[in-house]
Amino acid sequence: MKAAVLQAPGEMIIEDRPEPAPRDGDVLLKVDMIGLCGSDLNSYRGKNPMVSFPRVPGHEVSATVVEATGALKAGDQVTMSPYTSCGKCAACRRGRPNACQNNQTLGVQRDGGLTEYLAVPAEKLYTARLSLKELCLVEPLTVGFHAAARGRVTVNDVVAVIGCGGVGLGAVAASGFCGARTIAIDVDDAKLEIARKAGATDLINTNRHDLHTKLSELTDGMGPDVIIEAIGLPSTFRAAVEEVAFTGRVVYIGYAKEPVAYETRLFVQKELDILGSRNALPEDFRAVISMLEEHRFPVEDAVSTIVPLDEVPKALAAWSADPASFTKIMIQVS
Repeated sequence: MKAAVLQAPGEMIIEDRPEPAPRDGDVLLKVDMIGLCGSDLNSYRGKNPMVSFPRVPGHEVSATVVEATGALKAGDQVTMSPYTSCGKCAACRRGRPNACQNNQTLGVQRDGGLTEYLAVPAEKLYTARLSLKELCLVEPLTVGFHAAARGRVTVNDVVAVIGCGGVGLGAVAASGFCGARTIAIDVDDAKLEIARKAGATDLINTNRHDLHTKLSELTDGMGPDVIIEAIGLPSTFRAAVEEVAFTGRVVYIGYAKEPVAYETRLFVQKELDILGSRNALPEDFRAVISMLEEHRFPVEDAVSTIVPLDEVPKALAAWSADPASFTKIMIQVS
């Protein structure tokens, strides 16, 4: 079978590999389509500290069941949770396997989905009445949905989401799905327009408007009840704490690539809940599937490019050279 393999940073080839042999409890899948995300781009650029080479990337999967037992049957269309959990660490013992200390994500610490066939544990699979594109969007959207859940977003909240890439769009969609007033913040008008279609009620382009001034105008000077940071810059890490309302909640999804200096007085003075958010839980997958089945997400706007498996090396090189030209790249595998 064909597989797209990162041999080293910036070096991807298409090679033949043996088809996987399913173990007990595994389901054999024919991969139909894969979505690429920022972690795949970072792996390609050699900036993902968790990846080793050679590696087959890809964890946003749409696939067809080939062989299965139990509730699943041949021909079922599925997506999957790409994470593992050890069941023994503190996070797993607290019922939060999404933050497993020993997690190995598909396409990062272990070979991923940019291949014609996969063998996956049945409990990691989700069936849904969705298109191939929608199935590929489930996992990236769950990351934003989990962040909104961590922030305890309700219909009574004003939520600001900093960053409208794939993960940020998930947080916008989740907040809008909850009925919250949702402010999308970015420097790209095209991404902001997609955020509006995903559920944002207000937009702020920080290239044209001062963030503090606009948030004050939109919240009667109080600041948002919840701010979800989905970029990972020191400046936006600080802005989340500075702009959130007193007794508000700050949720960090992004990783800052360098140390962040804070005015920690605000942590105490505002009595903030400052929360990290990692990966997603089964309930997040079910919530995203429900939203997509209700056609409440702008799927066509969110996907910019679809290419065949043989063109993955060219597509990743183009994305790396000009990331602003792409929203979501999907790979048609079969």
